[in-house]
Order: sequence, then C-alpha cells, then structure tokens
Amino acid sequence: MANDDLGRTLRRLRRLASLTQEELADRSDVSVDVIRQLEQGRKHSARLPTLHALANGLGVELTTLLGDPPAVSSGENDGPRFVAMRRAVMPVLWGPEPAPPAADFSLDRLREQIADGWTQYHSAEFDTVMKALPDQISDARTATASVDEGDRKAGFAVLAKALQLAGHVAVRMGKTDLALTSLERAIGAAGQSGDPLLVPMIVNSVAWTYQRQGRLDDALSIALRAATDIAHMGRTDTADGLKVWGALTMSAATSAARSGDYERAAAMMETAEKEAARVSKLPEAGDNRMVSVFSPSSVRIERVRLAVQYAHPQDALDLAKGMRLSKDTPPSWRTWLLLDVARAHTDIGDASGAVKTLESLRRVAPTWMQHHTLAVAIVRDLWSLPNHPPGLASLAEFLGVRA
Repeated sequence: MANDDLGRTLRRLRRLASLTQEELADRSDVSVDVIRQLEQGRKHSARLPTLHALANGLGVELTTLLGDPPAVSSGENDGPRFVAMRRAVMPVLWGPEPAPPAADFSLDRLREQIADGWTQYHSAEFDTVMKALPDQISDARTATASVDEGDRKAGFAVLAKALQLAGHVAVRMGKTDLALTSLERAIGAAGQSGDPLLVPMIVNSVAWTYQRQGRLDDALSIALRAATDIAHMGRTDTADGLKVWGALTMSAATSAARSGDYERAAAMMETAEKEAARVSKLPEAGDNRMVSVFSPSSVRIERVRLAVQYAHPQDALDLAKGMRLSKDTPPSWRTWLLLDVARAHTDIGDASGAVKTLESLRRVAPTWMQHHTLAVAIVRDLWSLPNHPPGLASLAEFLGVRA
C-alpha cells in the first residue's frame, strides 16, 4: 500500500537530491520536525498537502514519493510474464541472430497487433499487453532480417514501437531501469527505420521516465532538443509531426514546472495550446494509436495537472469545468484528469466532491484506479478526516486503505 515505506523513500530521495533535512524543509515549507518524524518512522503518513509540498521540494512526482501503486507487486523477483518480457527486451547473450521471416509472415498483421497493444495499454490492460509483447517483439526482430530493404526498415519501425510499449508498461510496473533499457533499444531500432518521427517520439517516453526518476533537468533538456529538431526540420506541417512536437513541448513544460520554473512552463503550455488548434486542420499520415497524444484536450488536461500540482486547485477545477474531451482522448488521459480533479477537490476541503469524482473514475476505469498511487493517497487523506462523506468507505475498501 502507498505510504508503507514513506519515510525510507523520503530519506533516499532527499539524499539523491543532496539536501539536508533543513534544506528540504526550506524548499517545501514543511516543518523539519515532520520530515524527521517521517524518516525515523515515528510518523507513518502525512496529509496530502504535505506530501505535495515534499514532492515539489524534492523535484519529483508525487507517485515517486509514494511508491508503487496497490495493483503493482514490488520486489526483486518478477513473475513469469515479466521474465518473458525481460528476455524479449534483452535477448540472451550470444543468442542466435534473427532469421528472415517465413512466407506466411504478415508485417501488417503484426503492426495491427502492436497498435492494439497501445490501445490496451491506455485502457490499463497491462496483463494482456505483457502476455502478448514477448512474441510481438520476437516477431518484429524477425522482420528486421527481411531481405527486402523496405520490409527491413518497416520491421525496425514495428520493433521500435513494440519496445517503446514495453518501456511504458515497465514504468507502470515501477521498473524504470528496465523501461530505460527498452526505450534505448527502441531508439536504436527507430534510427534504422527511416521514419524521422519515431526517434523523437520515443525520446518523449525517455523524458517521462526520467521525470519518474526525479531527473528533471535531463528530462527537460532531451524533450526541448527533440522538439527543436522537429521544428527545424519542418516536420510540424503534418498532424503526426505536430503531435510529436506538441507532446515533447508539454513534457518539457512539466519538467520545467516541477523544477520550479513556472513562468517558463506556462509559456511553453501557452505555445502548445495555440499549436494544438492546428492538429485537426493538417493531413494525417499514420495510425493515431501509434502516434504521440496531442490535441486541445490533452493540453487542457496537462494544464489542469500543473495547476493542481502547484497549489492552484481552484484554477484546476475552473479549467476542468465543462471540459469536452475529443473522441481520440485515450482512457489513460481521462483517468489522469479525474484524479487531478479529485485531488483539487481534496485540496480545497471539498471531500464530497473528491469522492464523487473518484466514484466516477471507478465506474469508467477501475483497473487504472488501482494502478495509481495518487488514488490511494487521496482516499487515505479523506479517510483521516473526522467525517466521512457517503461512498468513501466503499472506495477505501476497493483500494485496500482500510486493511
């Protein structure tokens, strides 16, 4: 459960940031006595505003501070599906080179399977994705051994997207080092595909993983560099190119905000919002399931997230009020929006509003809810209040908060 090792995690992140307890107290505006009690195990949890402040002071996501979500099993030993995925991402040393595909091999069918995998990922069907990925990665490696150059490049493109998907699943399972290995190999495959958008698309995934590790400067620099390269190459005159540029720009804005440079982040988001209006007017070249998420809806969702993360909960609620999401907004983004709205309600003391929002999330995306530590943190925070609004007990039981 979230917060079980809060003190240990807090101490580790503070030391990684080269901060004393007093320096962290100054940065986060949290009492040094509270920090000491948490790190020494004399205090096992904290209210959500305190956790927000500590995460901001450390320059990390709240989920990094809280640890793995309830639906994620932690520990050194992986289950059989994760072992299979590791073997697919990192083939055995001195193993055989991939053989050319058989006559009945269909690259189009494999591409469709991987595109479906991305849809399943955004619906939090992680077990389904993990079951299929090892064979898909293996089949994609086979495609890279094709005799025909065009088929070979297409095989590298499919391999890159499969490895990128493996990286995203690994992040969701709390295994960021495996994620980076998979993403680095995805970039290598993308470089041989001939698709100029694939490498920057995967760079954005690397930037997200760096954010999860608290490497905000690294995340900011690579996202900005990749976005600048796309613009300089004139790739933003198509919908796909603009989506990749926009996703990178939003990622850079998030890293800047988490580093405390809110003005720079706001400027980036303003630019992104203006450009997002062009997406629907430009020609599309690829499968939406295989391209970065960027639209007016995604920009607004990210603005809500930044507002609630940086102590402007009412602004977040105002931004979210009456928001109409485009039909291509993935379920995962809808989930993040509902979580941030629930978090904003909690921050302004509206426990009933927070519970109603979480009940909506449970109805539309129960699996996603169980994979988000933030949901547990909100429910735990509400559970500590003297008066429990209707519906909270059911949510607490669903997430194991009362265990």
